[in-house]
Amino acid sequence: MGRMKKYLAEFIGTYIMVFCGTGAVVIDEQVHTVTHLGVAVTFGLVVMSMIYALGSVSGAHMNPAVSIAFTLAKRFPAKSLIPYIISQLTGATFASLTLKFLFPQNTDLGWTVPSGSNAQSFILELILTFILMLVIINVATGSKEQGMFAGLAIGGVVLFEALFAGPICGASMNPARSFGPALIAGNLSTLWIYILAPVAGAALAVPCWRYFFKQPPELKTIA
Repeated sequence: MGRMKKYLAEFIGTYIMVFCGTGAVVIDEQVHTVTHLGVAVTFGLVVMSMIYALGSVSGAHMNPAVSIAFTLAKRFPAKSLIPYIISQLTGATFASLTLKFLFPQNTDLGWTVPSGSNAQSFILELILTFILMLVIINVATGSKEQGMFAGLAIGGVVLFEALFAGPICGASMNPARSFGPALIAGNLSTLWIYILAPVAGAALAVPCWRYFFKQPPELKTIA
């Protein structure tokens, strides 16, 4: 399968995720009926749906932190990392541009900003992404999701983390998800939190996965 198909799948998957997820935030601010629960469910369901729709093409990372962590775990080719990240950031940006066109009166476009201190949100985002990546790396491979329940498991983590932590830090867990709205809305002051913390959290999940689940060479059975 051509690399361009993978990059396009990452663009489309990230576009749809950000369009639907942050779109739920934008629409709730206008009609006040979606609710915080509805936003969390929307994010969980759209992530799950995109994994089932595009996982067999690109792995449906839709998240630079996930792509970086898979690369560190040597389960994703390093040569594809930068094109994946560019595809993800571009998809998120186009999604926010679409929402800006549809809802020109909205000023924040579903951006993620701390409701408390920067340190509080940084630590929350790090821990949330660590949990998310620990699940992802155990139910998926770097290039293709495996198993009938991979999408359900990953979408479920996104849902419950957004549900309890969203009001405090935004529960981004994804630099692309935060990048698009921040760029188009013109609020980059706290974007560093939503880039550094998810990348660090996802990276920390890799040695944990290796310690618990990866067999040392001498324990591997020979077919």
